[in-house]
Amino acid sequence: MHGKRSATRRYGIERREFLRYMAAVSAIPTIALRAEGQVTGKPRFNGNPFTLGVASGDPEPDGVVIWTRLATEPLAGGGMPGQPVSVQWEVATDEAFANVARKGTALAMPQLGHSVHVEVDGLEPHRWYFYRFHAGNETSPVGRTRTAPEPDAMPDRMRFAFTSCQHFESGYFNGYPHMQQEDLDLVVHLGDYIYEYKGLDNRPRKHIGSEIESLDDYRTRYSQYRLDTTLQETHRLFPWLVTWDDHEFDNNYANLVSEEEGVSPEEFLVRRMNAYQAYYEFMPLRRRSFPRGPHMTLYRGCRYGRLANFHVLDTRQYRTDQPNGDHQKPMTGKVFDPQATMLGPKQEHWLMSSLLQSTATWNVLAQQVMMAPLNRGEGEDRRYSMDQWPGYEVSRRRLLQFFHDRKIPNPVVLTGDIHVNWVNDLQLDFQKPQSPLVGTELVGTSMTSGGNGGNVIAEYERAAKQNDFVKWYNSNRGYVSCEVTPQEWTAHFRATPFVDRPGSPLVTKGAFVIEAGKPGAKSA
Repeated sequence: MHGKRSATRRYGIERREFLRYMAAVSAIPTIALRAEGQVTGKPRFNGNPFTLGVASGDPEPDGVVIWTRLATEPLAGGGMPGQPVSVQWEVATDEAFANVARKGTALAMPQLGHSVHVEVDGLEPHRWYFYRFHAGNETSPVGRTRTAPEPDAMPDRMRFAFTSCQHFESGYFNGYPHMQQEDLDLVVHLGDYIYEYKGLDNRPRKHIGSEIESLDDYRTRYSQYRLDTTLQETHRLFPWLVTWDDHEFDNNYANLVSEEEGVSPEEFLVRRMNAYQAYYEFMPLRRRSFPRGPHMTLYRGCRYGRLANFHVLDTRQYRTDQPNGDHQKPMTGKVFDPQATMLGPKQEHWLMSSLLQSTATWNVLAQQVMMAPLNRGEGEDRRYSMDQWPGYEVSRRRLLQFFHDRKIPNPVVLTGDIHVNWVNDLQLDFQKPQSPLVGTELVGTSMTSGGNGGNVIAEYERAAKQNDFVKWYNSNRGYVSCEVTPQEWTAHFRATPFVDRPGSPLVTKGAFVIEAGKPGAKSA
């Protein structure tokens, strides 16, 4: 959410050396599927190897990914031996593991930070399961997860929560304990899971170290976040569907373009490779998302029967550079470049194909930056964020036109990034008041980023009044809880009044309903 800034060069890397490095790293996916050298089957640990907990994600009708990462000293390089470790896993229908449905052995590989990603299959659709891991004489906490319904099933309802932007230094993740009390099928995280900045004093909490650049830096930062018990417990209780924004790597980056001047593509890609690998190591992702050097395919689908189809997007890795020098600018010049893209051609074509084939009542775009063209200027000086979809206006209009022309059922766009809540109607042409509505955008606030919240932000107060498509705006921290049925979608905007200390109560600041077949939100 900031513009480009200058910086000195970080790495001195020759192009030839860089290409050799890329070739070696790109071979890791193959290595990870077989153990080379000695495997430690009965390891002895110098402490609890399951300090980082367990997680699950990417549910399908017959299975789910279960995750853990062995680390006895998570903030000091992991504390693990330099060889593969054999890990046993179990999935059961009951928390006591009297009825084990599936079990097996996985390898925790040193080159992947001893992370474990098991793609469990052979499970029954639309039911809860429990899972755990064993390594040596140690046993992990028991996780809970849920499979998706059959593709042709129509569930009565589903419940999920979404959030984003959890800056550790800005405060405590006070929304998560409340989220844990909700009857959720899924948690969706829309990015900025970590922040890359150096530790600063005089904040509620402090990052370890300087701005993160190396693989070890990123691993330590993720470990620091995951050691937060409220975050770890929410991973334990629900399957997650995750995507990133910019801070998992570097603020406001666009494809191969850093926000910092003087950073070569080679330097940039080495850092991106480190960031992407650490992200994979810490998230419950399938092998289809395995990083290949500085590239990682994160866009994917997750179907919840015929009720909802989640189209998970990546608006960072493939976009062209922010136009007109970033920041808030008039909608002119490169905003209308037909070659400019938010998603990249391959992802955009995948999304359109996925939407055309969808049999779901609700088509959910889980993505990062605001799609509605929010005028944040004053009077006739109309200004729009060049980092958001309006900075890529040809891409934005093409997608909305596709919604309209192809009669895509009930598009609902979930958005993070901006640290405040918005409810927006998506119009085909925002400059024409009578233009048809083609979708609805629900913008979730941050979990902590921006501090306590609830404050008056003049720019956004003005924007809420002068953009007719805005149905609601709020500046608190928190998350959004959604209940989805075949007839309607209800979004509850949950707020935690403070994050600078633990233990905030929960307040529902607003609730909005979208009726199936009628784009646009109404107050509940």
